[in-house]
Amino acid sequence: MRVPPGSTNLVMLAMVGLLPACASAPLVQGVGLTSYDAMTPSDGLLTKARLQVKKEQVLAAKTIKIQPTAFPSTIAPKLSYEQRELVANAINRALCINLSDRFKVVTPYEPADLTVRATVTQATETDEVAAGVSAAASLGMNFVKVNVPVPVPRVPIGLGSLSLESEAIDSQGYQQASMLWARGATAFFSSPKASKASDAYDLADKFADDFAHLLIKGESPFDNGGISLPSLPSWQKINSTMGLAPKYAACENYGRAPGIAGAVGEQLGLPPEWTDNGAKQASR
Repeated sequence: MRVPPGSTNLVMLAMVGLLPACASAPLVQGVGLTSYDAMTPSDGLLTKARLQVKKEQVLAAKTIKIQPTAFPSTIAPKLSYEQRELVANAINRALCINLSDRFKVVTPYEPADLTVRATVTQATETDEVAAGVSAAASLGMNFVKVNVPVPVPRVPIGLGSLSLESEAIDSQGYQQASMLWARGATAFFSSPKASKASDAYDLADKFADDFAHLLIKGESPFDNGGISLPSLPSWQKINSTMGLAPKYAACENYGRAPGIAGAVGEQLGLPPEWTDNGAKQASR
Protein backbone atom coordinates (compact mmCIF):
# COMPACT_ATOMS: atom_id res chain seq x y z
CA MET A 1 0.00 0.00 0.00
CA ARG A 2 1.38 3.45 -0.99
CA VAL A 3 0.28 6.63 0.73
CA PRO A 4 -0.34 9.64 -1.57
CA PRO A 5 2.33 12.35 -1.14
CA GLY A 6 -0.07 14.92 0.31
CA SER A 7 -1.30 12.59 3.00
CA THR A 8 2.10 12.55 4.71
CA ASN A 9 1.67 16.26 5.42
CA LEU A 10 -1.78 15.59 6.84
CA VAL A 11 -0.32 12.97 9.17
CA MET A 12 2.35 15.42 10.34
CA LEU A 13 -0.25 18.13 10.98
CA ALA A 14 -2.33 15.68 12.96
CA MET A 15 0.68 14.79 15.09
CA VAL A 16 1.43 18.44 15.82
CA GLY A 17 -2.16 18.87 16.92
CA LEU A 18 -1.75 16.00 19.37
CA LEU A 19 1.57 17.23 20.79
CA PRO A 20 0.12 18.73 24.01
CA ALA A 21 -1.79 15.51 24.74
CA CYS A 22 -0.55 14.14 28.02
CA ALA A 23 -1.97 12.83 31.23
CA SER A 24 -2.14 15.15 34.22
CA ALA A 25 0.02 13.96 37.09
CA PRO A 26 -0.24 15.92 40.35
CA LEU A 27 2.48 16.04 42.97
CA VAL A 28 0.98 14.19 45.91
CA GLN A 29 2.63 14.32 49.33
CA GLY A 30 2.12 11.29 51.51
CA VAL A 31 3.14 10.63 55.10
CA GLY A 32 6.00 8.18 54.64
CA LEU A 33 9.07 10.42 54.49
CA THR A 34 11.23 11.34 57.44
CA SER A 35 10.90 15.02 56.57
CA TYR A 36 9.31 17.22 53.92
CA ASP A 37 11.31 20.30 54.87
CA ALA A 38 13.65 22.16 52.51
CA MET A 39 12.20 20.58 49.38
CA THR A 40 12.09 23.04 46.47
CA PRO A 41 10.44 22.88 43.03
CA SER A 42 12.62 21.41 40.28
CA ASP A 43 10.38 20.60 37.34
CA GLY A 44 11.39 19.01 34.06
CA LEU A 45 9.70 19.44 30.69
CA LEU A 46 7.40 16.48 31.31
CA THR A 47 7.97 15.92 35.02
CA LYS A 48 6.90 17.76 38.15
CA ALA A 49 9.22 17.48 41.14
CA ARG A 50 10.14 18.89 44.51
CA LEU A 51 13.41 17.76 45.99
CA GLN A 52 16.32 18.37 48.30
CA VAL A 53 19.74 16.76 48.50
CA LYS A 54 22.76 17.12 50.79
CA LYS A 55 25.33 16.73 48.08
CA GLU A 56 28.46 16.25 50.18
CA GLN A 57 26.91 13.53 52.34
CA VAL A 58 25.34 11.71 49.41
CA LEU A 59 28.53 11.71 47.35
CA ALA A 60 30.47 10.34 50.33
CA ALA A 61 28.23 7.24 50.50
CA LYS A 62 29.58 4.00 49.01
CA THR A 63 26.94 1.37 49.80
CA ILE A 64 23.19 1.51 49.39
CA LYS A 65 20.15 -0.69 49.94
CA ILE A 66 16.60 -0.48 48.62
CA GLN A 67 13.54 -1.09 50.73
CA PRO A 68 10.55 -2.54 48.85
CA THR A 69 8.47 0.17 47.21
CA ALA A 70 5.04 0.61 48.78
CA PHE A 71 1.99 0.75 46.49
CA PRO A 72 -1.15 0.94 48.69
CA SER A 73 -4.34 -0.54 47.24
CA THR A 74 -6.22 2.69 48.01
CA ILE A 75 -4.02 4.64 45.60
CA ALA A 76 -5.16 2.88 42.42
CA PRO A 77 -8.15 0.65 43.24
CA LYS A 78 -8.78 -0.15 39.57
CA LEU A 79 -5.43 -1.92 39.34
CA SER A 80 -5.26 -5.49 40.57
CA TYR A 81 -2.95 -6.59 43.37
CA GLU A 82 -0.74 -8.31 40.79
CA GLN A 83 -0.52 -5.15 38.69
CA ARG A 84 0.43 -2.99 41.67
CA GLU A 85 3.08 -5.54 42.64
CA LEU A 86 4.43 -5.53 39.07
CA VAL A 87 4.75 -1.72 39.06
CA ALA A 88 6.33 -1.61 42.53
CA ASN A 89 8.82 -4.29 41.55
CA ALA A 90 9.65 -2.45 38.32
CA ILE A 91 10.52 0.59 40.45
CA ASN A 92 12.73 -1.51 42.75
CA ARG A 93 14.51 -3.21 39.87
CA ALA A 94 15.11 0.00 37.91
CA LEU A 95 16.46 1.74 41.03
CA CYS A 96 18.79 -1.18 41.70
CA ILE A 97 20.13 -1.22 38.15
CA ASN A 98 20.60 2.54 37.99
CA LEU A 99 22.19 2.91 41.42
CA SER A 100 24.65 0.11 40.62
CA ASP A 101 26.49 2.56 38.39
CA ARG A 102 28.07 4.22 41.44
CA PHE A 103 27.04 2.43 44.61
CA LYS A 104 27.56 -1.09 45.85
CA VAL A 105 24.00 -2.34 46.27
CA VAL A 106 23.41 -4.68 49.20
CA THR A 107 20.31 -6.56 50.35
CA PRO A 108 17.73 -4.81 52.57
CA TYR A 109 19.02 -6.84 55.55
CA GLU A 110 22.64 -5.65 55.35
CA PRO A 111 24.11 -2.41 56.72
CA ALA A 112 24.56 0.39 54.19
CA ASP A 113 25.57 4.04 54.05
CA LEU A 114 22.20 4.94 52.52
CA THR A 115 18.77 3.32 52.50
CA VAL A 116 16.33 4.17 49.72
CA ARG A 117 12.59 3.89 50.15
CA ALA A 118 9.75 4.99 47.89
CA THR A 119 5.96 5.05 48.02
CA VAL A 120 3.46 5.44 45.20
CA THR A 121 1.16 8.33 46.16
CA GLN A 122 -1.00 8.55 43.01
CA ALA A 123 -1.58 6.48 39.89
CA THR A 124 -4.18 6.47 37.15
CA GLU A 125 -4.82 3.46 35.01
CA THR A 126 -4.36 3.22 31.25
CA ASP A 127 -7.41 2.85 29.02
CA GLU A 128 -6.81 -0.62 27.60
CA VAL A 129 -9.05 -0.17 24.55
CA ALA A 130 -7.48 3.14 23.47
CA ALA A 131 -3.99 1.73 24.05
CA GLY A 132 -4.84 -1.36 22.00
CA VAL A 133 -6.10 0.78 19.11
CA SER A 134 -2.93 2.89 19.24
CA ALA A 135 -0.71 -0.20 19.28
CA ALA A 136 -2.55 -1.66 16.29
CA ALA A 137 -2.24 1.61 14.36
CA SER A 138 1.49 1.82 15.10
CA LEU A 139 2.01 -1.78 14.04
CA GLY A 140 -0.01 -1.20 10.87
CA MET A 141 2.25 1.69 9.82
CA ASN A 142 5.06 -0.84 9.37
CA PHE A 143 3.23 -2.06 6.29
CA VAL A 144 2.62 1.40 4.80
CA LYS A 145 5.14 2.85 2.35
CA VAL A 146 5.93 6.51 3.01
CA ASN A 147 8.82 8.73 1.97
CA VAL A 148 9.90 9.49 5.53
CA PRO A 149 9.49 7.58 8.80
CA VAL A 150 6.29 8.74 10.49
CA PRO A 151 5.82 8.01 14.19
CA VAL A 152 2.22 7.26 15.09
CA PRO A 153 1.02 9.10 18.19
CA ARG A 154 -1.25 7.39 20.67
CA VAL A 155 -4.92 8.10 20.89
CA PRO A 156 -4.87 10.80 23.63
CA ILE A 157 -7.54 9.07 25.68
CA GLY A 158 -7.02 7.31 28.98
CA LEU A 159 -3.30 8.02 29.34
CA GLY A 160 -1.96 6.82 32.70
CA SER A 161 0.15 8.64 35.27
CA LEU A 162 2.33 7.97 38.30
CA SER A 163 3.34 10.00 41.37
CA LEU A 164 5.78 8.98 44.10
CA GLU A 165 7.59 10.22 47.16
CA SER A 166 11.06 8.90 47.97
CA GLU A 167 14.02 9.49 50.21
CA ALA A 168 17.50 8.28 51.09
CA ILE A 169 18.40 8.11 54.77
CA ASP A 170 21.81 7.41 56.29
CA SER A 171 22.72 4.71 58.78
CA GLN A 172 21.70 6.99 61.65
CA GLY A 173 18.24 7.57 60.17
CA TYR A 174 18.88 11.12 58.96
CA GLN A 175 17.44 12.11 55.61
CA GLN A 176 20.10 12.99 53.03
CA ALA A 177 17.89 13.34 49.95
CA SER A 178 14.18 13.39 49.18
CA MET A 179 11.91 13.83 46.18
CA LEU A 180 8.26 14.24 45.30
CA TRP A 181 7.85 13.17 41.66
CA ALA A 182 4.97 13.06 39.16
CA ARG A 183 4.70 12.37 35.46
CA GLY A 184 1.97 11.40 33.02
CA ALA A 185 2.11 9.40 29.82
CA THR A 186 2.10 11.38 26.56
CA ALA A 187 0.67 10.74 23.12
CA PHE A 188 4.13 10.85 21.53
CA PHE A 189 6.63 9.49 24.04
CA SER A 190 4.77 6.63 25.74
CA SER A 191 4.39 3.16 24.23
CA PRO A 192 0.78 1.94 24.20
CA LYS A 193 0.17 -1.49 25.71
CA ALA A 194 -3.15 -3.20 26.37
CA SER A 195 -3.01 -3.13 30.16
CA LYS A 196 -4.41 -0.86 32.85
CA ALA A 197 -0.95 -0.85 34.46
CA SER A 198 1.11 -0.21 31.32
CA ASP A 199 1.77 3.53 31.70
CA ALA A 200 2.51 3.30 35.41
CA TYR A 201 4.85 0.39 34.59
CA ASP A 202 6.73 2.42 31.98
CA LEU A 203 6.88 5.53 34.17
CA ALA A 204 8.55 3.44 36.90
CA ASP A 205 11.74 3.56 34.81
CA LYS A 206 11.50 7.34 34.40
CA PHE A 207 11.21 7.83 38.15
CA ALA A 208 14.14 5.50 38.82
CA ASP A 209 16.30 7.39 36.32
CA ASP A 210 15.57 10.72 38.02
CA PHE A 211 15.94 9.60 41.64
CA ALA A 212 19.11 7.63 40.88
CA HIS A 213 20.56 10.72 39.18
CA LEU A 214 19.83 12.71 42.35
CA LEU A 215 21.85 10.23 44.42
CA ILE A 216 24.62 9.51 41.91
CA LYS A 217 25.33 13.16 41.04
CA GLY A 218 24.04 14.86 44.18
CA GLU A 219 22.05 17.30 42.06
CA SER A 220 18.67 17.70 40.40
CA PRO A 221 18.22 15.75 37.16
CA PHE A 222 16.44 18.85 35.77
CA ASP A 223 19.10 21.49 36.40
CA ASN A 224 19.82 21.79 32.68
CA GLY A 225 16.93 24.10 31.80
CA GLY A 226 14.35 21.58 32.97
CA ILE A 227 15.72 18.89 30.67
CA SER A 228 16.79 15.52 32.00
CA LEU A 229 19.63 14.83 29.61
CA PRO A 230 20.22 11.15 28.84
CA SER A 231 23.72 9.82 29.32
CA LEU A 232 25.40 6.89 27.67
CA PRO A 233 24.37 3.78 29.63
CA SER A 234 27.08 1.77 31.35
CA TRP A 235 27.77 -1.81 30.27
CA GLN A 236 26.25 -3.12 33.47
CA LYS A 237 23.05 -1.20 32.78
CA ILE A 238 22.91 -2.43 29.18
CA ASN A 239 23.42 -6.03 30.30
CA SER A 240 20.83 -5.77 33.07
CA THR A 241 18.28 -4.14 30.79
CA MET A 242 18.78 -6.94 28.27
CA GLY A 243 17.83 -9.47 30.93
CA LEU A 244 21.36 -10.64 31.77
CA ALA A 245 22.71 -11.00 35.29
CA PRO A 246 22.85 -7.69 37.21
CA LYS A 247 26.08 -6.28 38.61
CA TYR A 248 25.10 -7.04 42.21
CA ALA A 249 23.32 -10.13 43.51
CA ALA A 250 20.95 -7.95 45.55
CA CYS A 251 19.26 -6.87 42.31
CA GLU A 252 18.34 -10.49 41.53
CA ASN A 253 15.64 -10.22 44.22
CA TYR A 254 13.63 -8.10 41.78
CA GLY A 255 13.90 -10.55 38.92
CA ARG A 256 15.54 -9.79 35.61
CA ALA A 257 14.32 -7.28 33.07
CA PRO A 258 12.21 -8.74 30.24
CA GLY A 259 14.98 -8.00 27.74
CA ILE A 260 14.22 -9.01 24.15
CA ALA A 261 10.83 -10.44 25.11
CA GLY A 262 9.90 -7.09 26.62
CA ALA A 263 11.09 -5.16 23.56
CA VAL A 264 9.07 -7.38 21.23
CA GLY A 265 6.05 -7.18 23.52
CA GLU A 266 6.29 -3.38 23.53
CA GLN A 267 6.29 -3.29 19.73
CA LEU A 268 3.21 -5.50 19.66
CA GLY A 269 1.44 -3.62 22.44
CA LEU A 270 1.36 -6.64 24.75
CA PRO A 271 0.61 -6.16 28.46
CA PRO A 272 3.76 -6.03 30.62
CA GLU A 273 2.16 -8.77 32.73
CA TRP A 274 2.84 -11.13 29.81
CA THR A 275 6.55 -10.38 29.44
CA ASP A 276 7.76 -9.45 32.95
CA ASN A 277 8.03 -12.31 35.44
CA GLY A 278 8.21 -9.88 38.35
CA ALA A 279 10.17 -10.38 41.55
CA LYS A 280 12.28 -13.47 42.04
CA GLN A 281 10.01 -14.76 44.82
CA ALA A 282 6.93 -14.36 42.64
CA SER A 283 8.42 -16.41 39.81
CA ARG A 284 9.02 -19.50 41.90
